[in-house]
Amino acid sequence: MEMTECINFLLTQAQQKVFKCLKSELEPFNVTPVQYGVLQCLWDKGSQTPKQIGSVLGLDSSTITGILDRLENKALIMRNTCKGDRRTINVDFTEEGLKLRDPIGKIIEEVNKEVLKQFSLEEQNQLKKFLERI
Repeated sequence: MEMTECINFLLTQAQQKVFKCLKSELEPFNVTPVQYGVLQCLWDKGSQTPKQIGSVLGLDSSTITGILDRLENKALIMRNTCKGDRRTINVDFTEEGLKLRDPIGKIIEEVNKEVLKQFSLEEQNQLKKFLERI
């Protein structure tokens, strides 16, 4: 099989192009695409454990820990001990983290529009469904 016909190659190429675009657009906010993912989890569902966030994003605990460390150093999130179980840590966004929700949300919408503009609405929906099935 030619490399250019391999699904892994094609998906990786597409992901790298989208990631590069998103990284560039998020740079003024000092947030990476992966850090955005963590923030979006918190914006969507509120306080969560690192394990819950990692599960949504498909990241292991050591990766999540590093991302949370960097976000905490930027004062965008805070980690708190659960009152009912001191062994459990909950992650919440800070006021500074919340302030990024709207401007970053607009960037995400624009990047999605830019990436998908080459497809008809029907093709966009099909692409999303195909990717979800994989």
